Amino acid sequence: MLKTKAIRKIFITTLTLFILLVVYSIPNTINNNVLKTNLEVETTTGLYTNNIYLLNSDNFLVKTKILLDSNSLEAKIRKIINNLTISNNSKFSNGLKSYIPRGTKLLDINYNDKLVTLNFSKEFLNMKVVSEKQIISGLVYSVLDLDEVDKISILIDGKILENYPNTKESLPNILDKEIGINKEYNLSSRNNISKTVIYYVNKIDNDNYYVPVTKYLNDNRDKVKIIVEELTTNYIYEQNLMSFLNSNTKLIDYKEQENVMILNFNDYIFDGNNKIEEEVIYTICYSIFDNYDVNQVMLQVNGKNIKSIGRNDIK
Repeated sequence: MLKTKAIRKIFITTLTLFILLVVYSIPNTINNNVLKTNLEVETTTGLYTNNIYLLNSDNFLVKTKILLDSNSLEAKIRKIINNLTISNNSKFSNGLKSYIPRGTKLLDINYNDKLVTLNFSKEFLNMKVVSEKQIISGLVYSVLDLDEVDKISILIDGKILENYPNTKESLPNILDKEIGINKEYNLSSRNNISKTVIYYVNKIDNDNYYVPVTKYLNDNRDKVKIIVEELTTNYIYEQNLMSFLNSNTKLIDYKEQENVMILNFNDYIFDGNNKIEEEVIYTICYSIFDNYDVNQVMLQVNGKNIKSIGRNDIK
C-alpha cells in the first residue's frame, strides 16, 4: 500500500514537472508577435513595416514606418497613399502629419518594369504653394521605398502631371529619387554642383526620427567625405535637426569593396562606453545607402572591424 502511494506520488510529481516544462518551452507568441512602431501596435502575423515620409511641424519630411498587411503591390501602394492623405483618422504621433490634399482619390494604378503610374483625382491639385514640392517629394520617396518600384509617374484624371501644382515649374514625366527631398542649396556658382543626401535626427515626443536632407553644394569631393564632414560640423542649418557624431570624429580612410562600403574612423566615433550610438550608426548608414549602390556598411575604428550593417538591417 505504502509502495503504491509512493509510486503514485512520484508519477504525479513527474507529470507536473513535464507539463510545466512544456508550457514554459512554448514561445510567447503574443509578445513575440507584437510590434510597436511610432504609429501603432499590432500583431505582426502576416504584417511587415515599410517606410513613409511625413511632414513634421517644421515642414520637413521625416522617415517613419507603417504596417502593411498584404503582399499585393497595389494593396501596399494604396495603404501608403491612404496614410499620406489628410483625413480625420490620423493616428500619427504629435507633430507628424499627412499632406496629400483631403478628398484625393487614387483612381487606378498601373505597373510595368518597376515603373508605377498613379492616377489621382483632381483633388490632388489642391495643394498649398509652400508645400507642393515637399508633397511630391514625400510621395515619391514613400512609394520608392517598396522594393518592387524604381520609378513613378503621376497622372491627374488620366493626364500626366507636367508641372508642380500652382506653379509653372516643370516636373519630369518619370520621377525617382533624383527629385531630392528637404532640399538645401548652398551654392556660390552654377558650375560644379554636387548633390548629397545626408540624414539627421529629429526628436518628436521623446522619439528619434530620421530626416534626409538633399544638399546641393559646389563640392567635388567624394560624397562619403561630405557626409562625415556635415555630420561632424557644429553648425547644422536647422536647430531642430541634430547629429550625434562627435565633432572630433575623423574619417581615416574608406574604400568600396565587393558591394561593401568600409569606413575607418578614429576612436572619437565611440560614446563614453566605447560603443557607437545607434543614432550615429543610422545617420551614417542611411546617408551611405542613399548615395552609394552598396548593400553593406562596415564601420571600423583604427582599422578594427566594429559593426557591419546591411541595407535591409535598417530599412
